[in-house]
Amino acid sequence: MKKQKPKTDYLSRLRDGAALSTPQQLSLIVRLSIPAILAQISGIVMQYIDASMIGRLSPGDGAAIGLVSSSTWLLGGLCMAAGTGFTVQIANRTGANEPEKARRLVKLGLRSVLLFSACLALAASLVSFRLPVWLGGDESIRTKSAQYFLVFALSLPFVQLNSAAAGMLQCSGDMRTPGLLEVLMCLLDVVFNALLIFPSATHTVFGLSVYVPGAGLGILGAALGTALSEVVTAGLMLWCLLRRSETLRLRKGEPFHFEKADLRRAVKIAVPVAVEQVITCSAYIAFTRIVSPLGNIAIAANSFSITAESLCYMPGYGIGAAATTIIGQAIGAKQFRLTKHFGRLTTLFGALVMAASGALMFVFAPQMIGVLSTDAQIRALGAQVLRIEAFAEPLYAASIVASGVFRGAGDTVVPSVLSLVSMWGVRIPLAAVLAPRFGLPGVWCAMCVELCVRGLLFTLLLETRFCRRMQRQADAA
Repeated sequence: MKKQKPKTDYLSRLRDGAALSTPQQLSLIVRLSIPAILAQISGIVMQYIDASMIGRLSPGDGAAIGLVSSSTWLLGGLCMAAGTGFTVQIANRTGANEPEKARRLVKLGLRSVLLFSACLALAASLVSFRLPVWLGGDESIRTKSAQYFLVFALSLPFVQLNSAAAGMLQCSGDMRTPGLLEVLMCLLDVVFNALLIFPSATHTVFGLSVYVPGAGLGILGAALGTALSEVVTAGLMLWCLLRRSETLRLRKGEPFHFEKADLRRAVKIAVPVAVEQVITCSAYIAFTRIVSPLGNIAIAANSFSITAESLCYMPGYGIGAAATTIIGQAIGAKQFRLTKHFGRLTTLFGALVMAASGALMFVFAPQMIGVLSTDAQIRALGAQVLRIEAFAEPLYAASIVASGVFRGAGDTVVPSVLSLVSMWGVRIPLAAVLAPRFGLPGVWCAMCVELCVRGLLFTLLLETRFCRRMQRQADAA
């Protein structure tokens, strides 16, 4: 007798061609979003941990990390883009109930992204000690910035495997496992950083003297701690993917067939995403270059504020990841009308969630930045710019989630063009004009305006491109 699927297993029902009501669609979005949001937040908490621990040392140390943070985002974004070309196809094959083809994509994907990340790590390592100079960093922080960036660069293959394996699990419908492992990575980061950043010391806990060993490596310790947590988590993520996943785990005797069409489609999807990451992160680097002349206090406040703000927009990225899974599987199942409804609903849901998180950021801005730094000037400046940014969060969410929708549909070219227009046509010119007159608050006003423009553009694109395309495919089916 065939085992019946639970009535609440809406993703399986979607793959089987069943219709879902709006409440059921919303329930599926929430169920997939929650673990994805936890995974995203745990990654930001890792940055919080690094920034908070380093912020206890000196403003100069905080500025040293802040100087290269946009460059590390660029490398991480390129790794994410490389994996996207395969995860979207895995979602399509899973939605079409073709698990053997999905597993073939896992094997090809892991080989391809590992080779890509190894080349990226080599290139980044070679420029690590020139990068702080190119970014206009003060001579006093260049060596520490270079050391932090070098360790990150060398860890890129593990960052890549962690990201790709997590994305593959998510696109097969398993959001829970990557979420839990990302939380574990955050906990490991706390332990490794505590041991590597600070020197050995004796602390009093409940009246008892406790000796805590430490390497006293400062910024270098923060980089090593984060890298070690990535290494451990990448191993666990791969084990869950290749040995435990119900759909994607390796099967004995199942041969690997290389299909050029799979690789071509992966490149077709991934290249525009990579271009978008280059556009966005190069704009962040230019943004850092605009902030650098404002001094180490401004650099540190900018870096810490970006980390603090990340807690507010990570729910958007979690919902965007859920949207990619749902849209990819719905298209694989040829549920085009339902796909259109999911695109609209996930974007609206993301905007509402981030409107709430933006309101919380406005209220608790001093506390959020206070966790990261004890310096009074950094805390005052950071709270000021966070409150400026709070007004952009709902429309920023619309752009994040809509991008996830397009990614699930394999449509990555036009979103990349919109990012180019928004970042380089609005944010950078406006920041360059406002920075000399208004300092860091002027720079963040430029960011706020640009994010609102980007959100409006993506919302328009969702209606005029994605929804119309799904309607045409539904009518032709």
